[in-house]
Amino acid sequence: MGLVGVQENGNGEMALSLGNKNKYKRMDSELSEDFDDHHHQLERKRSTRKYVLACAIFASLNNVLLGYDVGVMSGAIIFIQEDLKITEVQEEVLVGILSVVSLLGSLAGGRTSDIIGRKWTMAFAAVVFQIGAAIMTLAPSFPVLMIGRILAGVGIGFGVMIAPVYIAEISPTVHRGSLTSFPEIFINLGILLGYVSNYAFSGLSVHTNWRVMLAVGILPSVFIGFALFIIPESPRWLVMQNRVEEARSVLLKTNENEKEVDERLSEIVTAAGMSNVEKNEEKAVWRELLSPSPSLRRMLITGFGIQCFQQITGIDATVYYSPEIFKDAGIESNSKLLAATVAVGVTKTAFILFATFLVDRVGRKPLLYVSTIGMTVCLLTLSLSLALLGNGQLGIALAVLCVCGNVAFFSVGMGPICWILTSEIFPLRLRAQASALGAVGNRVCSGFVAMSFLSLSRTITVAGTFFLFSVLSALSVLFVYKLVPETKGKSLEQIELLFQDQNEWQGSELELEDSEHLVQKA
Repeated sequence: MGLVGVQENGNGEMALSLGNKNKYKRMDSELSEDFDDHHHQLERKRSTRKYVLACAIFASLNNVLLGYDVGVMSGAIIFIQEDLKITEVQEEVLVGILSVVSLLGSLAGGRTSDIIGRKWTMAFAAVVFQIGAAIMTLAPSFPVLMIGRILAGVGIGFGVMIAPVYIAEISPTVHRGSLTSFPEIFINLGILLGYVSNYAFSGLSVHTNWRVMLAVGILPSVFIGFALFIIPESPRWLVMQNRVEEARSVLLKTNENEKEVDERLSEIVTAAGMSNVEKNEEKAVWRELLSPSPSLRRMLITGFGIQCFQQITGIDATVYYSPEIFKDAGIESNSKLLAATVAVGVTKTAFILFATFLVDRVGRKPLLYVSTIGMTVCLLTLSLSLALLGNGQLGIALAVLCVCGNVAFFSVGMGPICWILTSEIFPLRLRAQASALGAVGNRVCSGFVAMSFLSLSRTITVAGTFFLFSVLSALSVLFVYKLVPETKGKSLEQIELLFQDQNEWQGSELELEDSEHLVQKA
């Protein structure tokens, strides 16, 4: 040390020089290794995000079918009525039966996905829908059309139930909210495509145009066949089948941090109740759902309740019967009615993107507050405009504005977050079938609204019907405030613990004032 630090002769200088050179070499080597590690981590993050994004997109394709059916039927029904000479009651049944029958698919979907897996349940859903859509396209009469509609409804029920569950189970915690909102994005995209299809093919003959409109709906399900070669099975389902190594390989592909994979796998194994003692003591799933523990009861109230509120506030009536609403406001020609519905579809699709961007940044509850309060205002204003302004230009403009505003606020919160919550709040062993139960509530309420809207609007007027929807929407604000916890940033296993404490469940982490800050930021 003295030689290097003290000597001033040539040898001393040489020792100092050599010492510094060796030190710099070591520093360069360490920096190079750090840079390589950092570069490797960045590459892994990019590839993982692309892979998970592709899985979420392909898993959501079945939801395009539901959206397309909702959108296309709003215009196709005009021409079906003219071609097949169906009555108003038959029209209501034809429109609403899909939602009612889809509950059969949703109920069966939970058990089916536990047996054959999430991935193959999505494939089965696409096949059933394709058969139904083909029968509808070729239907020579109302009874045959109904057979095709029932099959399509069953297929949609399977698809709508399983997509959010699958995406929630493969997604990293930090991106789960955004990715689980994809099914709702694709529903909105399908609705928009349905509206555009109505407008594009309305010029064909009455016997042909509605058949072409319905036939186009087969196309998205074809792509699901290609998706099966890309997407993996859910790692959580694989763990439930004791295929732990396969689950680990999927987690390696879907988690950005390789070091967290074993920790996440351990959490999943624990949550799945893999020990023989737990398996022997575990009640049958449906028996457990029908006689729930206090924590499971809270989950069911939240999950089932949010699903029902999504529909009883009238969103499907707004979308299915938007031509009827605009006709009541004063628009007369079919082409203008269908053009106005395209504006509704564009608005609904555009605003769902805001929810996707914000849901993992600001949380679920702020968006739900903004959504439910905004919907209440729009529904009440629509009711008043239809009742007081008549068929003038101002009434038409305000009706279009309120309908677009209602679907925009719905898409920002209640639309996607409803499915996000029900896919993440239930414990693993119950998730598929409990989510199916929530989807059943959603479809029953949707069918009830769709099948009663025309009759109800004839009885208490369209304005009175939307006033009723506004009251129900106001109640949904209270429901969110009291019974929906914040789940942002928590793993699926951590969310389960939230419901074990009633104070955590009812004592919200977010108050209404926080949503006001969100509005101010926007």
